[in-house]
Amino acid sequence: MLDTFAEQPAAISDYAIIVNPDDNVAVVKNETADGLVVMLPNGDLVEVAKAVPPGHRFATHDISAGEFVRQYGQPIGTSLGIAKGDWVTHENMTDDVPVVRDIEDDLHTPAPEYFSPDETATFMGFRRPDGRVGTRNFVLIVPTSMCASHEATQISIMSEFLHYSREKFPNVDGVVAIPHNKGCGCQDGSNLDVMMRTLSNYADHPNVGGVILIDLGCEKTNLTFVEKYLTDRDKPIEKPIFKIGIQDVGGTQSAIEIGLKEVQKMLPEVNKCERAEFPISELVLGVKCGSSDGFSGISANPSLGYASDMLVKSGGTVLLTEVPEFCGAEHILANRAKDATVGRKIYAMVDWYKEYASKFGGVLGQNPSTGNKAGGLLNITIKSLGAIIKAGTTRIEDTLEYAETPKVRGINLMQGPGYDQESTPGLVAAGATVVVFTTGNGTTIGNAIAPVLKLASNNRVFEKMSQDLDISAGGVIDGTESIAEVGERLFEYVRRTASGEIQAKAEILKHREFQFWAEQTVSL
Repeated sequence: MLDTFAEQPAAISDYAIIVNPDDNVAVVKNETADGLVVMLPNGDLVEVAKAVPPGHRFATHDISAGEFVRQYGQPIGTSLGIAKGDWVTHENMTDDVPVVRDIEDDLHTPAPEYFSPDETATFMGFRRPDGRVGTRNFVLIVPTSMCASHEATQISIMSEFLHYSREKFPNVDGVVAIPHNKGCGCQDGSNLDVMMRTLSNYADHPNVGGVILIDLGCEKTNLTFVEKYLTDRDKPIEKPIFKIGIQDVGGTQSAIEIGLKEVQKMLPEVNKCERAEFPISELVLGVKCGSSDGFSGISANPSLGYASDMLVKSGGTVLLTEVPEFCGAEHILANRAKDATVGRKIYAMVDWYKEYASKFGGVLGQNPSTGNKAGGLLNITIKSLGAIIKAGTTRIEDTLEYAETPKVRGINLMQGPGYDQESTPGLVAAGATVVVFTTGNGTTIGNAIAPVLKLASNNRVFEKMSQDLDISAGGVIDGTESIAEVGERLFEYVRRTASGEIQAKAEILKHREFQFWAEQTVSL
């Protein structure tokens, strides 16, 4: 019995976090011991019957069978009968939660309170002829299909080895390619539109100063087809562009040699663009999470959300995707919409994804990975409630298709999968000039043309993977920093990265992953 313990019980904050006052569970910070006794903020004592691993949760009250288990102040499952102090697992909790789809017809969420001009930060970026501002200045090799991806890769690798150096071209960040396995024998319609939109938006991206387009020649997605997408735009692309047809020039070796010569000629031209000072409102931030754990939604994601709020209040743009990880929390996003029309669009994008996934036998509830579950994310609802916090608290302005550029500043939600290798490039194709990627277990992914900063949810993984992770929100878990403090520190780190003062670890390690979402397959 609890009254037999002679020692003063430890405060619950030493071992676990109660995320919201309405919660009936606490998330463990450091693994507990069998029989540990902790004191709740109201003075009640809880004996944790069995050791609970970090990121998982124990009940702070008896939760009767049929009663909702709550975290973030929201239902995350239904109790099968959980006693105070019990480890909450699928043995005593189902994943059943109420389906909430309420939205007021007269919904009107006010705009955020914007910072005054003298409070707004600035960064050093590259102004493009169309007015947008990039954070990097790359020469990009774009294959129009998988049939030209080998040659594109060779041109980029050999160009960086033979012709490019930071000392010689201080305003150029490198020569990169975006090889992929799509194109040619693909279906017409949305598949083709997504591919062309992605490739053309990369070529037109403000982080790109010069482009070489390369095709085989006989594929459906050849240069002529791509040029149509590039020319059918509101504004022409005003940057150096060169085109190579592999069949036209005599094959692989000739195409590579021509590509090398053209890169050599293009580098001095691209180098003419220099960084200048711009308000941070010109920044487009993509927010992502991957290999999440039970701390991601408590430390890293809300800290990123705080930084997102700072950017939006500065007049900037934030892009949030991974629609499967809206599931179970979409009502929160919908009720943050600027009006009912946008709110219904948010519900529609979730419903579309559910129907789309079902065609391939996919179920959004199966999204959490083995690593997610081991880290405490037992179901999609827990994961989603913690994931959507990345986009902060300000109102949601609009929804976008995959790789579609936003029409308005502020928070925009982009359709797309949770699969990192497809959702990250989608954010960049939509115009993100910097990406912040939160992780609980550690991940290494980067991007071909945009810096991808990794924000760890805990100090253990940050120290373990220090070569790949840029910054840690672990102080929130340890109690040494607040969410606001980490958020402000992250915002400044993003600003310095955007200015070129700091390289993301993924950039240093040349992580240049690129793949885009194609509807022939389903990625949850």
